[in-house]
Amino acid sequence: MSTEPTDEDVGVDLEWLSLDDGEDVIWAGGPDRRTLIPAFAIGIPLSIVLIGLVIIASEYLRVTNTHYVVTTRALYKKTGVLSRDVKRIEHAKVQDISYSQSALGTHFGYGSVEVSTAGGSGVEMAFKSVPDPKAVQQRISERIKRERGESGDEHTKDDVLEEILTELRAIRTAVEEDAPGRSSAENRAADRQGDGHQSYEYDEDRSV
Repeated sequence: MSTEPTDEDVGVDLEWLSLDDGEDVIWAGGPDRRTLIPAFAIGIPLSIVLIGLVIIASEYLRVTNTHYVVTTRALYKKTGVLSRDVKRIEHAKVQDISYSQSALGTHFGYGSVEVSTAGGSGVEMAFKSVPDPKAVQQRISERIKRERGESGDEHTKDDVLEEILTELRAIRTAVEEDAPGRSSAENRAADRQGDGHQSYEYDEDRSV
């Protein structure tokens, strides 16, 4: 199990993340800091009446305390400042992954990656305002396809082994059922051969 950050994970605090044995971090990130520009644009003029400072501080805390993680088994989203909310979706449950960018996001290179699950209603998890959302979406898709391919190979091997065992059992059963019948047939053949031999000797006696 490894939670060591890569180059992309610099500045991301993963102490909140609890991984299973054999589960490794592939990618970790959070909202692009440039999403704070609108908050500063609104907050600075209002800072004279203090409400602007509240707007800036609250948005800054929200952005810096939001983290997204992709592991070899699942997707994680952590939010919350005073409290902590961690959501997890296993790769096997992911049905669709898409990304979108606003006009401002397209200009600065950030956007949202949205995840839908089988049986879910709409978007179940969103990595909002992540840098290069297309690359993040592709990385998640590739990992899920790889994992499902590995699971499929293991499932196929199990199926083949089960089919072989079933066929062997059927052959064994057929042999065991056929053995008594074969013995009876051999006995009948032996009886017929014995009767023919006795008849032949009787004929010889009569001819004499």
